[in-house]
Amino acid sequence: MIKKNGTFSCKTEVIFGAGSISSLGDLIRSMGAHKYLLVADAALEKVGILESVAANLSAAGLEGRVFTGVEPEPYLDNAEDSAALGREIGAKVVIGMGGGSAMDTAKAAAILMTNDGKAQDYVGLNLIPKPGVSTIMVPTTAGTGSEVTFTAVFSNRETKAKGGINSTFMFPDKALLDPQLTVPLPPDVTAATGMDALTHAIESVTSRSCTVFTEALAFAAIRLIAENLRRAVFHPDDLEAREKMLYGSLLGGMALADAGVGAAHALAYPLGGLYRISHGLANAVLIPHVMEFNLPAAPEQFAMIARSMAEPIDGVPTRTAGAMAVEAVATLCEDIGIPPSLSDLGIPRSDIPSLVEGALKVTRPVENNPRRLGPEEVESIYELAFG
Repeated sequence: MIKKNGTFSCKTEVIFGAGSISSLGDLIRSMGAHKYLLVADAALEKVGILESVAANLSAAGLEGRVFTGVEPEPYLDNAEDSAALGREIGAKVVIGMGGGSAMDTAKAAAILMTNDGKAQDYVGLNLIPKPGVSTIMVPTTAGTGSEVTFTAVFSNRETKAKGGINSTFMFPDKALLDPQLTVPLPPDVTAATGMDALTHAIESVTSRSCTVFTEALAFAAIRLIAENLRRAVFHPDDLEAREKMLYGSLLGGMALADAGVGAAHALAYPLGGLYRISHGLANAVLIPHVMEFNLPAAPEQFAMIARSMAEPIDGVPTRTAGAMAVEAVATLCEDIGIPPSLSDLGIPRSDIPSLVEGALKVTRPVENNPRRLGPEEVESIYELAFG
């Protein structure tokens, strides 16, 4: 039995609904702020979202600047550069708009605006001395769940290692979720970010820290994502599918904020740091193989994952039902165009030793995994993922 009793809290106020982005200006004013820093994905300029948002904020009588220097798999200096701009203009609220990279950068910028030192100083757990300025997260993918978590993940430009800034001060104050903002996403991004959200739910529900509260959130997320990810990929304008994917991503984020994640995330970190593979894509390629590895340690949970994915498990032995969950996730990945192996991402098999070394440094997910992870076990998963 993995799940346990525990405590649960969601520190972020969530505003959800199609068209809710139009209320952003009023939301900022309700927080007593007049000047803002908007940290956003540069891609949002191309689809006209930033122009529309800027007009909305100007009409609300607000002043601010936009920072679009967020790199995919962001570096620590992205947070420092955006924080410098926020301090320069005297921003009292930081808005993160985009995928996980933009939101993580915004959360870290808000902290750096009120705390001395460099971003690297706060990589770890609860190293931040005091709260940052207020934050509002606006996800445009479904997604990382970063809008409700206390973590911001960055790459070190010199060492290529990835690490997280983790602190209760990092929880966003508000999250505004508008599914219309996710409609312009191309199919491959929809697929990778959707699998990222599914990975969060699967890993939280099988983690050593899973509780009765996070379990309920995770299974709801799995059901929503399994039912709607194909629709969102192949029918991008399906607003109902987009809405349910965003909801599933939110619930998965709430679950992982309390229960944490496991092996897929640990093994994905070096792929992002060394090869700049997007976090969502790395998780998507790895999760079927991690599930296969973890199945013997959590067959009951895997059977429930299968049920949540609408697999016909009634009357099926638990271990067999759990294997059906692994197959269902692998089939979903195949259907939506996730590359089948790490080789397809251009990663050489000869780099497995350095990948193993990097993955084992991601200690919290390693220790939270339902099955023990040592060098041999991590190497075996990577070998599976190379096909």
